[in-house]
Amino acid sequence: MRDTVGALVPGTSVHIDGEAGGPLSGLTFMAKDLFDVAGHPTGGGNPDWPGNQRPAERHAWAVQILLDGGASLVGKTITDEVSLGILGENVFYGTPVNSAAPDRVPGGSSSGSAAAVAAGMCDIALGTDTGGSVRVPASFCGLYGIRPTQGRLDLTGMMSQAPSSDTTGWFARDGATLAKASTVLLDEVIADEMPAHLIVAVDAFGFAGRKIRTALRPMIERLSERIGTVDEEVMAPPGLSTWAKAQRTLQPYEGWLTFKDWLDTANPAMAYSVARGLAAAATLPQAEREWAQMMRQEARARLDYLLPPNTVLCLPTTPFPAPLKGLPISQTDPLRLQIACLCSHGGLTGVPQVSIPGAKIDGLPIGLSIIGRWDTDGQLVALAKAMEEAL
Repeated sequence: MRDTVGALVPGTSVHIDGEAGGPLSGLTFMAKDLFDVAGHPTGGGNPDWPGNQRPAERHAWAVQILLDGGASLVGKTITDEVSLGILGENVFYGTPVNSAAPDRVPGGSSSGSAAAVAAGMCDIALGTDTGGSVRVPASFCGLYGIRPTQGRLDLTGMMSQAPSSDTTGWFARDGATLAKASTVLLDEVIADEMPAHLIVAVDAFGFAGRKIRTALRPMIERLSERIGTVDEEVMAPPGLSTWAKAQRTLQPYEGWLTFKDWLDTANPAMAYSVARGLAAAATLPQAEREWAQMMRQEARARLDYLLPPNTVLCLPTTPFPAPLKGLPISQTDPLRLQIACLCSHGGLTGVPQVSIPGAKIDGLPIGLSIIGRWDTDGQLVALAKAMEEAL
């Protein structure tokens, strides 16, 4: 396959036909280089990652499910280094091109998967989402992206970062394809039943600012037309930045536990920003980690209260469109912190979320997200598809 956007892992060539006659027959997919594909190494975005040393023996669960469903695997895609990134820039393998904004980042860490779908190289692409790694590139590249309910899917064969927040997710260019892939991966019929109550997260829209609110208002109005009642609520009473601080405590520390033996024995080459984050995580005091666990419990209780059955909440997926590529660390650090304020609820609470494209700011895509209570993934996908059909 001709890779015009730098989405594929360099030097790889993968093509595995899906099961004939399956519901996804005729569709193609790619897999982030955190998913095992039998006969191929799993590189993890870092040349020193152990998965590079030998081919995987069997397919990851998500890869196998899509193949069994009839989709054909046509490539492995670049990821931010060991999934520790949110902008999509990899010092070893480059930055995949965001077709919707070629001078800007695609978002990470599922950067290659998003770039491949946006460029039309495949119909579906598997990514992972721990702190926003499907939701952010979906927003930046103008795609549909789903982070399923935490723990709902089998993560066998998917490289872990922070187990209490890790999820498999996927991208599509249109709501109908998202629904087809979701039917197979979620093992759920995507019904047409719509929720009865919409909550607009006023703190999230306030944080994102006036331009985001203005750009997303038509999408909120389309949502409102399909849902019976609409209310406004504060999503995070302690503050979005407080929720973000809790997730930025729990997730990095779990990442340190995941990677510390590898770091100790291999002393791998790493980008400064990645190595700095792991080193800082190693020093997080127990008292801070205990506080973060209590904040996770509070956040879960808050969303359980806000999201009774047949209720969805909407918020901006990201606080801004895709930033320019190649910015210095002094400029990207504040951007990462702002993104975390609108993404940390995913890892903290485990609720499902779908990012829906359809808005732009200065010609750049920006996504609107809908979230629901645990295990309402199918209802969110149905609502996203209905939003597209209403255009």
